[in-house]
Amino acid sequence: MILKTSLKHNSHGYYHYRIHSRKIDKLCKEKYLFLKEYLHDMLQHCPHEKFLDGPRSSVLKFKIGSNLKKEQNQVEILARIGLDSNYYQEAHMNVQMFMLAYDEKTIAIETPIWLQPEELENYENFFETNLPLSGHIDLVRIEEDNKIWIWDYKPNAHREKYADTQTYFYALMLSKRTKIPLENFMCGYFDDKNTYIFDPNEIKL
Repeated sequence: MILKTSLKHNSHGYYHYRIHSRKIDKLCKEKYLFLKEYLHDMLQHCPHEKFLDGPRSSVLKFKIGSNLKKEQNQVEILARIGLDSNYYQEAHMNVQMFMLAYDEKTIAIETPIWLQPEELENYENFFETNLPLSGHIDLVRIEEDNKIWIWDYKPNAHREKYADTQTYFYALMLSKRTKIPLENFMCGYFDDKNTYIFDPNEIKL
């Protein structure tokens, strides 16, 4: 049920992209068929050249003016259990793999995504290049509100200054790749004690 591939993307090393096919079949029905198609397609046909140069979403250092809300969320509990499992050497992998295997809402981890310059107005003003923006989404979930949630695990979430910028562009990139409107997305980042969420549709770049 868990399908995987390892993606060698530049000097960032390997990204171990995994999807849960049963949960995708269950959660990505009529409304999200393009998401299902994309997640499966990236296992075999990821365009690696998009990741070799250009800006990375994970290192963006500018504010986007999000309306962050701090609230308790199920992902904190899942993070605690995942960390306690201690099966892998990295905290990220412990949280991601636990959620993919045991959380009924998590459908993919380390999902590769990118954004072409022509897909965002004033692209070069933001990124000072015309090379594609790229990244890998920690966790993709389909939640009770039937929205696609973009989650990033941050070991010290309360100290993060730009995690909302990172997750916003993750959502924007996945929206562009799947042709699913951004109104169907929500964003958040978390650790085992704190969760921060925001609506990417409220962002005015």
